[in-house]
Parts: sequence; structure tokens; C-alpha cells
Amino acid sequence: MKEGFRQSMNWVHTWSGLLVGWVLFMVFAAGTACYYRDEITFWMKPELHQARLGLPPEAEVVNHTVAALQQRAPTSQRWFISLPTVREPGVRASWSGAPVVKGAAEPPLEPGVTRRGRFYSAVLDPATGKLLAVTRETRGGEFFYRLHFDLHYMPAIWARWIIGFCAMFMLVAIITGIVTHRRIFADFFTFRPRKGQRSWLDAHNATAVLALPYHLMITYTGLVTLMLMYMPWGPQVTYQGDPQAFTAEVFPASGPRDPKPSGMATPLTPITPLITEAQQRWGKGSIGRITVNNPGDAVATITLSRKSEHTMSSAQPTLVFNGSSGKLLSEVGEDRGAVFTTRSVLYGLHQGRFADPLLRLLFFVSGLAGCGMVATGLLLWAVKERNKYTKVVAKGGRVGWASRLVDGLNVGAIAGLMIAIPAFFWANRLLPVGMSARGQAEIDLFFGVWGLAAIAGLAWPTRRMWMVQLGIAAFLFGAIPLLNAATTATHLGVSIPAGLWRVAGFDLTCLALGVALLMCVGWLARRKPARSAQRTGATHLTGEPAL
Repeated sequence: MKEGFRQSMNWVHTWSGLLVGWVLFMVFAAGTACYYRDEITFWMKPELHQARLGLPPEAEVVNHTVAALQQRAPTSQRWFISLPTVREPGVRASWSGAPVVKGAAEPPLEPGVTRRGRFYSAVLDPATGKLLAVTRETRGGEFFYRLHFDLHYMPAIWARWIIGFCAMFMLVAIITGIVTHRRIFADFFTFRPRKGQRSWLDAHNATAVLALPYHLMITYTGLVTLMLMYMPWGPQVTYQGDPQAFTAEVFPASGPRDPKPSGMATPLTPITPLITEAQQRWGKGSIGRITVNNPGDAVATITLSRKSEHTMSSAQPTLVFNGSSGKLLSEVGEDRGAVFTTRSVLYGLHQGRFADPLLRLLFFVSGLAGCGMVATGLLLWAVKERNKYTKVVAKGGRVGWASRLVDGLNVGAIAGLMIAIPAFFWANRLLPVGMSARGQAEIDLFFGVWGLAAIAGLAWPTRRMWMVQLGIAAFLFGAIPLLNAATTATHLGVSIPAGLWRVAGFDLTCLALGVALLMCVGWLARRKPARSAQRTGATHLTGEPAL
């Protein structure tokens, strides 16, 4: 570590960003996609594109859904009903099932029903309560949501510790980056093209400063969302190791985590009076979620929660009713204390569910800037490290193994992920509609394609490999509108005139990403090796300079 405070902070900034940069790029990319996960899911269910869903009054929607759940899951201990929104016009109904015995064959799922663990879910028509004609199984945008903090192929608890560790490094890298650059805002307006290492630094500064408040917010609030897992000692000491006591006091509307049924069959109370009472407090169209615990039992409870799009806080007002008599048991408002409110607002900021279309777009662009910040930071280290080897190579030596490894990881983590994401969408349209475990097959193909790209990048970490992989990604992204036109009747010529912007917006965004990646390929093709590399022969394994 060099002497001096700024030099020391620069050292910390470099290594805190590099060591976890490849994971952070994936987290930023998947997390940015989550701002439009409803739209992604809708695009990946083309059977719904031309469905004309009416929006009856809330009470009618809930009654239809409850009737459907009583028929489909009469013995379930818990129902969840998410009411329609502008972005999700269908009713999302979920219910708990019996735990799957390890090693036992899982029962086949009805088309349109998905399963995660012991919970099942389906999208229902709000006007009839019938299962919508979704014939293909897919995780849709939910896959990216889970990927950015649960990863895949490993226990969720491990993944969340890994992501938390990387997020903490990210926070350190952002703060030390601010300290290191004394002219950080002036540098935002400075870009010197075709200057090698200096150009990469300018690009890194620009993408970092462009959305600096967002980068700080999204990183810190990401840690806050799981703070009770990362720092559990306060509740453990205060409540003497009793998590249920902690939950009952801090989250009074949630009730017991696993309420035990009494065994006394009792009809569920009519829902309409409960909807009316909630509308009197919050207004019409303000109910977002309904939870029914132990439906059909004497100890049943019905919890109504307000939509989360009204405020930044993730903790919304709730009403808890007795499921047998309809009597109001408890009411939790918005004022729950400064500490709880602060945590809820930070949680809500990270989720961004309150955002209107323009603000959501701004969050999306800021997330893309975050991807660029991480990617240029990784490439900047590689360029700086490679320049140290020019004299070594000139004397007959070789580039160090660490530099070659970082170059290979950069290709695989950045360009490889850019191939895997559109491959996931292509798999959604090209895999047989009725194949077994189709949703998991889409995910397996995503990681399979990414793994092949990573292996190729590690084997040939050259500029030509960057061009090949970015070119493939540009084609896969850019051709998605053609793929949609070939597999559905809602191509751009239909979706735009019809105002079907969830489909048209997805197609146009993918087309724009394809064009941007193609421009990167063109830039690489026009770029000439630095003079020092030409003079000394400082090349990689294939004799060709990298980026």
C-alpha cells in the first residue's frame, strides 16, 4: 500500500472493486432488469399478449379468486392474493401445499401453475377467477429478481451471505472512490477517446458520477434489506433468542409464522364487507394484497394490505380480520416508530415499487450506468496491469498469470452474461411448450450458455474473443423483435398501434441493447493496438492485443 491517505484509499478502492467485481456486474445487471420484471414475465407468456382482461370492482375480483382457491386448494394453510395493477392485469394467486418428500416424485403441475418449494402460484382472470390460458412454464422476470440476491444452484442462505459480502465491498469501493478523486465532478465532463488507460478511467468516472446517488442508495439499501440476517445480535439479546416474540412486536400484522389449525371446520366469512371497510380507510382501488391463514378453520384470519405504490415505505397499513366472524382484530397504520419507518423506507427505495413510469426508467438507466461503472473498473485494472508487462515481454518474458486470469474473467463475466441473458429469452420461445420442467430448462440453458462463454473467454482472453462474444450478444438481443414476430402475432407492427407497450417496450429495449453492443464491436474493430504494444509485442496468448 502506498503512502498518503488518498493513495491508500486508491489501493483500497482498486482491490475492493476488483475482487468481487465479476459478481457485482451480475448483481447490477439482474437487479436492473428487475425494475421491469412484470413486463419481462408478460413478454415470456405470449399466450397472454392478446388477452383482454377486464377490471371489475375489487370485491368481485376477490370473491372470484377466493372461490377459485376454495376449489383448487381447500386444504391449504395459507392463501395469498395479489390484486391486479396497471403493470400486472391478472390476479396472482398463491397457496401453500404439502412439503415435497425428498427423493419422492413430484406430482405433475397443471398448465399455468408454477411451484417454488411448497408454494404454488397461478395467474387468474380477474373477471372470472379462471386460470388464464398460460400453456408454457417459465420463471420470467422472477428469475432475475431471485438471481440478484439468491443466485442459483445453492442454498439461499449461502447466496445471501455471498451477495452481502460483495455488497459491503461495493460500498467500500464507492466511498473510497469518492475520496480518491478530488476532481470527481469535473472529471465527469472529461472524456479523452483513444487514450488507452486514460480513456478507460474517464469512462469509469463518467458512469460512476452519472448516477452516484443511485449507486450509494442501491448498495446501502441492499444491505439493509437483509440486515437482520447479517446483524442478528440485537434482536437475539433483546428478545432472549425468541424470534417469534420479536416478529410479533416489530411486525404485529404478520401474526404467527405458522399458525396451527384448530381442526374445527368453519365457513370463511364473506369478503365483501371487509373490502368495503378497507376502502373506507384507504379509498377505492387501494387494496394490494390479501392473506388468508387457515381458510375454512375456526382460527382463520384475513389480512388486507394497502398497495405499495402509494408511498416509498415497504410497510403498508394492514387490517386483520377474524376469518370466521369478520370481526376486525387489529389495525396497523403507517406510523410505527422512527426506526421501523426508516428501515421500511430504505427497503422500499431498494425495491422501487413506488416509482411511476418516468422514475422507473430513470432507475433503469442508472442501473445500466452501474453496470458500466463495474465493467469499466474491471477493464481499467486489466489495462493498467498489462502496461506493466510491456518491458517484460520485450525481453522475452510472458504476461503474468494474474493478468491473463483477470482478462479471461472479464470476457466471461461481462460479454458472457450479455450472451446468456438474451439466450434465456430465446429459450423461452424455442423450447417445446409442453416439455417437463420447462422453467428450469430455461434457467439451465442460461447458465449453460454463460458457462461456455466463460470457458472460451478464459481460454482465449483476446480482443478478437471480445468481438466474437459481443457480436453474438448483439445478434441475440437485436433479433428478439424478429423472434417475437416469428413466434407470436404481437410483433411491433401490431403491439405499437394496439398500445401494447409492455410487449413493444421489451422488443425496442432489446433492439437498443443489440445496437449498443454492435457499436462496441465496431469500436473494437476500428481500434488499433497501442504503440507501446506494437513496439514491444506485449500481446496475449494468441499474439493479439486485448482491449
